Amino acid sequence: MLVVTTATVSWDPYDVNIAKDPYPTYRRLRQDAPLYRNEEHDFFALSRFADCTKLLPEWETFRSGRGAVLELIKSGMELPSGTLIFEDPPTHGIHRSLLVRVFTPRRVAALEPQIRAFCARALDPLVGSTEFDLIAAFGAELPMRVIGMLLGIPESDQVAVRDRVDSNLRTEAGQPMQYKDASFMSGELFSDYIDWRLEHPSDDLMTELLRTEFEDENGVRRTLTKQEALTYTSVVAGAGNETTNRLIGWAGALLAQHPDQRAELVDNPSLIPGAIEEILRYEPPAHYVGRYVAADVELYGQVVPAGSAMCFLLASANRDDERYPDGDSFDIHRTGLAQLMTFGLGPHYCLGAALARLEGRIALEELLARFPKWDVDVDNAALSSTSTVRGWETLPITIG
Repeated sequence: MLVVTTATVSWDPYDVNIAKDPYPTYRRLRQDAPLYRNEEHDFFALSRFADCTKLLPEWETFRSGRGAVLELIKSGMELPSGTLIFEDPPTHGIHRSLLVRVFTPRRVAALEPQIRAFCARALDPLVGSTEFDLIAAFGAELPMRVIGMLLGIPESDQVAVRDRVDSNLRTEAGQPMQYKDASFMSGELFSDYIDWRLEHPSDDLMTELLRTEFEDENGVRRTLTKQEALTYTSVVAGAGNETTNRLIGWAGALLAQHPDQRAELVDNPSLIPGAIEEILRYEPPAHYVGRYVAADVELYGQVVPAGSAMCFLLASANRDDERYPDGDSFDIHRTGLAQLMTFGLGPHYCLGAALARLEGRIALEELLARFPKWDVDVDNAALSSTSTVRGWETLPITIG
């Protein structure tokens, strides 16, 4: 029976010391405790690639409707309609279909000129600098502009919107997030923009969400209510800002640690898409996704009872040697990356995955074209304080 509790090996999502480098802990979990039980915080965790890929899509047992992080699952609060990442079929499928219509491959691909222009606006003023913070100057700037463009948010308001959305993910170091109610998903900060778009339709995601008709779970043909549109907008804004920001930060850190591989990318930019995949595998922004266990399930000889919280350790699965040989090594030439766990799996596979990859590729192309060499000021770099995503809050680099 490979079930180990905190007495032998410990993974605590709120432990800042583990968060500095969680991968040795993940390796021990995969080897010694593929079904892990944390008694202090009352949850189970699965860490192997095979288990995550098999069980995460089984939504009837492992449900999203109570949230995807431990704090939400345990809060028992009711989440608003339209919160895609926190819904189960059939409602999830109905609501997801609306965003599928607007996040088409053609629409995403058509964004490349604007994304490249945003990169140039952020990076060109930095040419000639000897140092700058990659996150503040670029990582936090690019996704904000792209999401603002998609949602039709004026540039003058985009910084305030980004900072408000990001603040919902921040926690005190070593502490769980505190949820008193579901107001953090209400999207109220977008209310004025929704009202404006109702009167002034435009070619943006917000307008399309407001006017697209669908058949809801009760068989009624209708458009989204204002509150549903607000919730959708909040979900898109939060997910879109966070993922790409972290991806750019990890690209900066990892390529500084592997200057030989960075030099290959400079010499041969056609390798950049593969490098983005390896960065996403090696340092995914979200390290786990939580699910509510709806029915008893037997794993590794133990019954995980209904009502439990289960964490699928996506970052651990991405480093599993059984799926990715020598998984703790970073290699831009790695093959077989077709089924990363970074964007999830099954009904909740990330709708913005193609957009994140596009932004990451263009960002790295534009960064390397201007700055082929850099080092990280490790003493002044800092990871963000959050139990849900892992990435750089500040990443000062020196140009050399």
